[in-house]
Amino acid sequence: MMLNSDQTEIDLPPTHSESESVFSDCGGGGGRAGSAEDASSVGLCGQSRIAEPGEAMKKDLQHLSREERRRRRRATAKYRTAHATRERIRVEAFNMAFAELRKLLPTLPPDKKLSKIEILRLAICYISYLNHVLDV
Repeated sequence: MMLNSDQTEIDLPPTHSESESVFSDCGGGGGRAGSAEDASSVGLCGQSRIAEPGEAMKKDLQHLSREERRRRRRATAKYRTAHATRERIRVEAFNMAFAELRKLLPTLPPDKKLSKIEILRLAICYISYLNHVLDV
């Protein structure tokens, strides 16, 4: 999943102090279990909805620059593992493409191991040879 620069990947559940701050204006039970449901069902304090987990974190990150938000998002373990997986898939596809190209090129011996640059140079020579054959 790709995130744009305005989205954050840091969605942590609120701590005890955050839940107290949400209900402190209501005179509710602070960190009491079930207080969020009570406040939303009864409509205490005239709030139409209760702050979602991570919303306070997102508000804290809004004052940061775009680059700093991106840097913090990329510092998470979840982002690093996802990036490593995408990179691994990209490299595997890249290597498979070179293997397919290698199968199409004539060499002596046919199973000779070639580097990627050698494969590209040989492909260029082979294409120019085929063009020459077609022109004659």
